[in-house]
Amino acid sequence: MAAAAGPTVLDHVHLCRGPVRAGRRGVAGRRHGPAARTTPDAGAPDGRRHEFLGVIAETGAEVSGLAVGDLVVAPFMWSDGRCEYCADGLTTSCVDGGFWGEPGSDGGQGEAVRVPYADATLVKLPAEAAGDDRLLTGLLALSDVLGTGHHAALGAGVRPGSTVAVVGDGAVGLCGVLAAKRLGAERIIALGRHRARTDIARTFGATDVVAERGEAAVAAVRELTRGQGAHAVIEAVGTEQSMRTAVGITRAGGAIGWVGVPHGSGSGLDMRALFDRDIAVRGGVAPVRSYIPELLPDVLDGTLDPAPVFDLTVDLAGVPDGYRAMDDRTALKVLVKP
Repeated sequence: MAAAAGPTVLDHVHLCRGPVRAGRRGVAGRRHGPAARTTPDAGAPDGRRHEFLGVIAETGAEVSGLAVGDLVVAPFMWSDGRCEYCADGLTTSCVDGGFWGEPGSDGGQGEAVRVPYADATLVKLPAEAAGDDRLLTGLLALSDVLGTGHHAALGAGVRPGSTVAVVGDGAVGLCGVLAAKRLGAERIIALGRHRARTDIARTFGATDVVAERGEAAVAAVRELTRGQGAHAVIEAVGTEQSMRTAVGITRAGGAIGWVGVPHGSGSGLDMRALFDRDIAVRGGVAPVRSYIPELLPDVLDGTLDPAPVFDLTVDLAGVPDGYRAMDDRTALKVLVKP
């Protein structure tokens, strides 16, 4: 791994910061906040954004649970682990939390990262995992997409024997398929038009694939479910059309797990349809730090293998190309390796 360019360890006001030598990073989709990419007019890369896994290079004086040389994974937000929201498991609402790459903080796509509240934010991984390339890639998914898919499945109320529909064939939607399978869904209907992605969905546990969109998709799902719709629907796109589809395919009394970052002119939520059919909507920014301890053992033993969602690998110099590939939808999820 490339050596850090001498980052300073900061300790003040009990903010424990330890620089982590970043080993692997993920590139988030274009709708997950400002694009962290370099264009011909944009100058040098800024090292922003989230999702990384690495080895601790130094620790601050207040860091007690981690040591130099530890292999760790970082969720896409840091959190202090002690506020009321953290106590409730909602680490994404931490009063002292934040996103990597915000003003005054390091981004996850540089050679080294200062990690605030390191003891609460980072999760130590087994040292032996460092020698398993595929496992490392799967572990990186814990930083965002796997936990977000799990959050959606929980919000949708996936339970053993249930029928689940997943709207969206991106990395989060595919991880929603994995999560639904893990939680015992009997039937999983993946909605997507990209064959390479729906093939992954089938590998992850999807029993059916619906390639139609809009009203045609609603009709297809209802035909598969005897006209009723799915007990649990995962919405992993965030557009007005995708939410309308999600509402249209949800069974009366069912629920939608909403994790698609909203974008566009409208929400797609038909309040009358939700009311008349007793449909619940839950979701939002996934507190993945709270889910890592639960999901980690299943990734380590191979029960969950989210590695296939990373279908393009670049080095640091290739990060702009990674963002372009995701913008152009020629890549599902980009892995950045040193």
